[in-house]
Amino acid sequence: MQHALVAKSVNQYASPGRMTVPTPSRVRTFTYGSNMLSARMRTRVPSAKVVGIGHLPAHVLKWHKRNHDGSGKCDIEKSGRSEDVVWGVLFELDAVEKPALDRAEGLGNGYVERRVGIVTDRGIVRASAYVATARDPALRPYHWYKAFVVAGAREHGLPQEYIQLLETTPSNRDPDTARTVASENLLTASYASHQH
Repeated sequence: MQHALVAKSVNQYASPGRMTVPTPSRVRTFTYGSNMLSARMRTRVPSAKVVGIGHLPAHVLKWHKRNHDGSGKCDIEKSGRSEDVVWGVLFELDAVEKPALDRAEGLGNGYVERRVGIVTDRGIVRASAYVATARDPALRPYHWYKAFVVAGAREHGLPQEYIQLLETTPSNRDPDTARTVASENLLTASYASHQH
């Protein structure tokens, strides 16, 4: 069951620095799932740089995107209610690396791309976002995937009540032990890098 989260002032959760306008050689993407974790994003697109955080109004976060591994991944779904928001992280990356991210995300195979207006402390920022087309409400994320999402939210200082909402999401154990170990190793390395 989705809970409405009343949007607080974005200034309270602002990232330092100025929101730049991407050049034609750079593209901007809004991440709201596992790609919020910088370490995971940079394994896919090394040029990715955080430009800020923000939220997408009148949407809710769902974990129903059908994945080939049998689990549910994150999706943004329109709710039509202004009090509903999906928080996330804005990244800029080199345009030449965008196809690699598209492949990793499954663009054209369960996801489509949509332009969205993200509310930030510097106004509305336009970015691309992946939206699921292959959905199954019965699916749950694997424990490690949910951990990526929560870790990314913590890394970038998303609102605490939003993080708590993520943490309450039911998840399942991944039967693929090797995939679980590899994912946990990436999480451990990410935690270690933030201790220095």
